[in-house]
Amino acid sequence: MSTARSGEDVTLDDIVAARGRIAGGVERTACVHSPALSRLTGCEVFVKLEYQQRTGSFKERGARNALLQLSEASRAGGVVAASAGNHALALAWHARDLGIPVTVVMPKVAPLVKQARCRELGARVLIHGANIAEAKDLADKLVADEGLAYVHGFNDAAIIAGAGTVGLEVLEEVPDLDAVIVPIGGGGLIAGVGIAVKALRPEVGVIGVEPKRAASFLSALADGAPHRIKMEPTLADGLAVPEVGKRAFELARTRVDRVVAVDEEAISLAILRLVEMQHGVVEGAGASALAALFTDELKDLAGKKVVLLLCGGNIDPLVLARVIEHSLAVDGRLVQFDATISDRPGGLADLAATIAATGASVQDIRHERVFGGPDISRVRVACVVEVRDSRHADELQEALRSHGVIVHERVRPHRERPHG
Repeated sequence: MSTARSGEDVTLDDIVAARGRIAGGVERTACVHSPALSRLTGCEVFVKLEYQQRTGSFKERGARNALLQLSEASRAGGVVAASAGNHALALAWHARDLGIPVTVVMPKVAPLVKQARCRELGARVLIHGANIAEAKDLADKLVADEGLAYVHGFNDAAIIAGAGTVGLEVLEEVPDLDAVIVPIGGGGLIAGVGIAVKALRPEVGVIGVEPKRAASFLSALADGAPHRIKMEPTLADGLAVPEVGKRAFELARTRVDRVVAVDEEAISLAILRLVEMQHGVVEGAGASALAALFTDELKDLAGKKVVLLLCGGNIDPLVLARVIEHSLAVDGRLVQFDATISDRPGGLADLAATIAATGASVQDIRHERVFGGPDISRVRVACVVEVRDSRHADELQEALRSHGVIVHERVRPHRERPHG
């Protein structure tokens, strides 16, 4: 396309116009108070449920706004975008609705569930490159070779204006809020939200959050301009952008009060907390907003009204299962240990009965006879047990030892620091 212009070129008027343009085509999601998350964090927490959009993310706002501003020729020729998933899904949905052919180039690390969904929505899906920057190289080639219109996922003016409609809704739904926490990938969402919030309520804090493993915005702030960084794999794959958008960065940098970086354990635990306390399945990118409240950097928000933008919910089910199990282990609620018990009849039953008597629940038990040692009267077993917390795990271990079970060292998962 691009609808991109130059300089300070996205205004509150653009965002208001975008809201009118996309009305009826994009959901106005709820922004609800969460008593459970408020108790957990010490803030008065409200959650903006953008993961409940039709394709599972806020990206629909910008995608529809951009597509509706295409020329007739560009509509007929079709559009292309590079995306790890959510922008691709949003474009595929709304392009189909508007009768526009769409091609999406996704990096090899894009979740399989997002790749499959794009194909289901009728998009031509091409897999190329190790990250979003390399995927864009192929998308740019398609623009030159096939005459497709490129719709940038976070740096296009129309995309930023569409994303900014979230900010308008948040201010209307929580008029006396103190701060809004916004996940940062390429920077389009925080640029749009920052423009809307600071134009209407400049005293409201705009706080960005990004994964430590892909902190391109913080790196740009440090150097004064965007540049490509070396990333590591992160649960917040929707935020894994090696270079923040230049336009998005310039629009956001003067409107963002601070940016915090969160580690993988915090993101993982935030996903679990949202499942348990908010009854919502939120991907790592969206859960990062909650993870930010687990850091020491935002302790000053205690007692204040804070909106978390839960920007996406497209997490691979297998990843979700692994995250939940790992988070339960980090939380001290799922423990693994080796024990040596009698290999006579009733030995395993006695072990299970002792575990049950403490109120713990056996998840898995495996025998190890070949490498368990020379004493054939005893057998080593590997146990995974669900407990209430670490104290309960200690009580279980003591109960087993008092019943003659030899308990070896518990396996404790790596944890970078305490969270949540």
